[in-house]
Amino acid sequence: MQLIFALDAGTTGVRTVAFDANLEVVDESYRELTQYFPFPGEVEHDPLEIAQLAISTLSDVGTRAAKAGHHVVALGVTNQRETTVAFDRDSGEPLQRAIVWQDRRTADLCHDLERQGHGPTVRAATGLVLDSYFSATKMTWMLDHGVANGATSPSFATVDTWLLWVLTGGAEGGVFLTEPSNASRTSLMDLVTLDWSSDMLALFGVDASMLASIRPSSTHFGTVSGDVVESLAGVPITGILGDQQAALFGQACFEPGMVKATYGTGAFVLANAGTTVPRVVDGLVTSLAWDLGAFGPTSYALEGSAFVAGAAVQWLRDLGLIGASHELEALATSVADSAGSQFVPAFTGLGSPFWRADARGAITGLSYGVGRGQIARALVEALAYQVRAITDAFRDGGVEVRELRCDGGAAAMDLLLSLQATNSRVEVLRSSTLEATARGAASIAGLEIGVWHSLDELSDLWRASAHFSPDEPLFVDLGYSSWRRALERA
Repeated sequence: MQLIFALDAGTTGVRTVAFDANLEVVDESYRELTQYFPFPGEVEHDPLEIAQLAISTLSDVGTRAAKAGHHVVALGVTNQRETTVAFDRDSGEPLQRAIVWQDRRTADLCHDLERQGHGPTVRAATGLVLDSYFSATKMTWMLDHGVANGATSPSFATVDTWLLWVLTGGAEGGVFLTEPSNASRTSLMDLVTLDWSSDMLALFGVDASMLASIRPSSTHFGTVSGDVVESLAGVPITGILGDQQAALFGQACFEPGMVKATYGTGAFVLANAGTTVPRVVDGLVTSLAWDLGAFGPTSYALEGSAFVAGAAVQWLRDLGLIGASHELEALATSVADSAGSQFVPAFTGLGSPFWRADARGAITGLSYGVGRGQIARALVEALAYQVRAITDAFRDGGVEVRELRCDGGAAAMDLLLSLQATNSRVEVLRSSTLEATARGAASIAGLEIGVWHSLDELSDLWRASAHFSPDEPLFVDLGYSSWRRALERA
């Protein structure tokens, strides 16, 4: 068979997935990524571990494909977006651990810039709010802490650029490029020109020479070096998208107004906003969805992000309240309700539409009637409430949400999607593959080399595996009001 590979470098792990020409999964390999928490509010990853996991999962699937006689025609890359890697392009060595998108160490810097009046300027140029979520203040922090000292070619990269550079040879001729869906999450790219903004570079103190050149999301970025992944030597890398834009693409949300929700480490709701920069919507941010180059016009996305979703499930697992993440739904459905308890998963602050970096997680309403089951149910309800807050912000901003296409690990829970349909008052469709992020990366890579010839062809391959309709909203509305009160306390 002809296979298209997708490398999905996420927040909690790295996965390689092989797809056939019908976008069916043929094989995959996964490795969990180590999380570092140096101080409260700080989250880091080891860039060398990210690269090693990418190489090992690609090698796993590539070796099996070769043994089976399959032909790998292209590789697409998708990644956690705002996480920032500092490295020396001459030596190939990272200059410190990567600062992860969840990290809040630059919250004070963001507040200072906001007080100085820079918020509207940043918003107008980049579509983003001033928040430590995004990459630019991470770069400023690293520069202020001497990360470039002693490096002959200090460079900053989002994870897509780091992996592209490694896979194409690293210090021995690696390609140093990025694309707009990732670049638009740095607070440094101009949404209109799709290039680095001189005003934003000056504001955050970043030299343009430290950043990769921006190319369309669908293009020939380079080829995999046989010295890096022997089984994939010469395979072209033909598509790159940030993970949430990749999920939007993988869910075939190609028309303006189509909306997807991904329940991964966080919960991310994106709406295709069309081919021109949309107006500002309170509580949401604007990003590039994708730049298809010769295959179509540039598309934009409106986005709401809840920083913690599946990560809270892992937290319950690590505490021992559940043995494994997949046990959450059974425990949550073992009780009729949460017995008045509310779970606010603000472990790293609150994202859309609240944007409160100082918020922290809380469980309220505890009583002797609250046990493991009630806490599990409160968490599932909270995941639906977080996305409801975002879909409400879409509607308040004039974006009609007609249906919600859902993916990500937590989307396997019928309870969650049923609650989501009622909370958001919308039809909810579960994608036939929960790995929509990898599917999107494979789709855009295959489009570039002619495996598929149009977005319509890709749209015809999308399928829903389950459908959930809104129910009587009285009880979920009461629960949501109680959750909003708990949110204020957090």
